[in-house]
Amino acid sequence: SKLTSLGQLEMTWRSRLHFHPLLVRVLHKSRLRYYGKPEKKVDMPYQAYFEVADGSGMMSMVLWNSLCPEWYNSLKVGTVLLLEQYAIKTSYPFKTQPTPGDSQMKRFATIEISLNVRDPPTKISIIPEEKVKPEWGLPEVKYRFITRSELDDLPNNHSCDVIGLVTFVGRAERARKREHGEDFWLYRWAHAIDGTSDQPFILELFATSQPDVFENIHPMTYLVCTQMRVVRDPTENSSSTTYLTTSNESQIFITGWHKGQPYTKDTKVKNFIQWTKTQSEADQMKKTVIGGYYPFPRPPNNFLKY
Repeated sequence: SKLTSLGQLEMTWRSRLHFHPLLVRVLHKSRLRYYGKPEKKVDMPYQAYFEVADGSGMMSMVLWNSLCPEWYNSLKVGTVLLLEQYAIKTSYPFKTQPTPGDSQMKRFATIEISLNVRDPPTKISIIPEEKVKPEWGLPEVKYRFITRSELDDLPNNHSCDVIGLVTFVGRAERARKREHGEDFWLYRWAHAIDGTSDQPFILELFATSQPDVFENIHPMTYLVCTQMRVVRDPTENSSSTTYLTTSNESQIFITGWHKGQPYTKDTKVKNFIQWTKTQSEADQMKKTVIGGYYPFPRPPNNFLKY
């Protein structure tokens, strides 16, 4: 059928009611958001954001309500979609923005694609990767992997992807979302090494919408975390207080989940795998730790400084 592009949509969306089908690739995926309130009667109050792209640029796509449990797990980073009977809305201005792996990519930020069960009922089709044709001009997924030796030079809030061998994983902890609220964030601390520094990556991993991965992070697994943010205390000049925290678009992968992921082609990922082949598993096992309380950033050594 006749296709349209994201660039054409941005120019013509106000003058049309019905849109031609779209062929796009998923580049980023947010965590699932629950927006239910006692006074609102919505059957499945869920929402998830995706950033999708074609040859003309990148745009946000929103999955609403009962489409979330049906489609959320199937729409992975790298998945190619054919979208029919979707709606176009003006963008929600306060949503988080992932940092694209390709800094040259054009971003269409004024509108977003809205996928709903009705008005109109969206039809989503997943195109298997082996049937994707080069002439469609769909962009590849690009990453911003860093090594541990590069971390100390990066500014606060810089966005990056990391891969490492887990040497420590803490217990799951809870923090209140609001001071007197009843909602909690669930998170755990982890350390991962990649052979480029004596220091590990210190990772603050909030529970994303991947409970099966979050609960199974353990020492000696190969851990990949995407769309992480650098947290650096400007008053401290020591690199020991620099850590990485998850963002709304972070994805976490452990051993057993890497097969077929787009990042397996990345040079820094390949270099890390080469390094692990030179390591003795028994030696690394002796250095691993699991569980316990992990106060971070650490309090000063004496009370005067405290």
